[in-house]
Amino acid sequence: MPVLVIAEHDHNALKPATLNCVTAATQCGDEVHVLIAGSNCAGARDMAAKISGIAKILYADAPAYQHFLAENLTNLILTIAKNYTHILAPATTFGKNLLPRLSALLDVQQISDITSVIDANTFTRPVYAGNAIATVQSSDATKLLTVRGTNFAAAELNGGASIENLAAASLSPHVSFEGQELTKSARPELTAAGMIVSGGRGVGSAENFALIEKLADKIGAAVGASRAAVDSGYAPNDYQVGQTGKVVAPTLYIAIGISGAIQHLAGMKDSKVIVAINKDAEAPIFQVADYGLVADLFQATPELTEKL
Repeated sequence: MPVLVIAEHDHNALKPATLNCVTAATQCGDEVHVLIAGSNCAGARDMAAKISGIAKILYADAPAYQHFLAENLTNLILTIAKNYTHILAPATTFGKNLLPRLSALLDVQQISDITSVIDANTFTRPVYAGNAIATVQSSDATKLLTVRGTNFAAAELNGGASIENLAAASLSPHVSFEGQELTKSARPELTAAGMIVSGGRGVGSAENFALIEKLADKIGAAVGASRAAVDSGYAPNDYQVGQTGKVVAPTLYIAIGISGAIQHLAGMKDSKVIVAINKDAEAPIFQVADYGLVADLFQATPELTEKL
């Protein structure tokens, strides 16, 4: 039986985490299908059809899926779930919202945030804020997995999958979409950025956080923040990197005024190169940093920005 990937997209194109999720799926079984559910989402469908290693695209286009309400998407997935040994989704807000509901209705155990596939029944996932890796084996007939995208390479776009249309399933009478407020930014998306500049409590204020943003803009990086900075009101919630925020693994991660609590390290320690600027030479962030500068960030950051 094949494996199903539930694609995360914006109707026009796939989110990068979906391509990582497909790579994980190819390690679970020989035949992989991708579900594209949305409204006027032919762009995402056509992009998905090009993914290397995909056998089939299941395409459900209906106004009910415009806002990806988990209750409505779950009803659709339930109509086809029995055809698959594994159902995977990215370990993003999208996947974390959808799969627990599907897990309950299928009465199977969800395995969250997998970081590797050992075999079709066995997976690894981080526990204790990433300080240990658990190996989990499942005997469920249908295995539900959310995938930590930073641990899997992105699938290439050089395939040609067939497309099968799906009829919309029954809608939940208990939910309706009321509205949303989306943050718009010219900067790269945090979870997909190749470079990230993050600020912590040491930045001191929301006004001073402009130092972080100016450096990020200078090198074309995304902006991140520690939970301490977010809780202090220096940066919005969607900037948060860490165990309770977003997990990232860019080529370059610059941590400024971040002490390096284990919850933050859990979200960025897989970055290829880590640069830390902190006036405390004993800060835990220096234990994972490739390059560390013990200095006052209010002097070092503007100087670094100027020299770049």
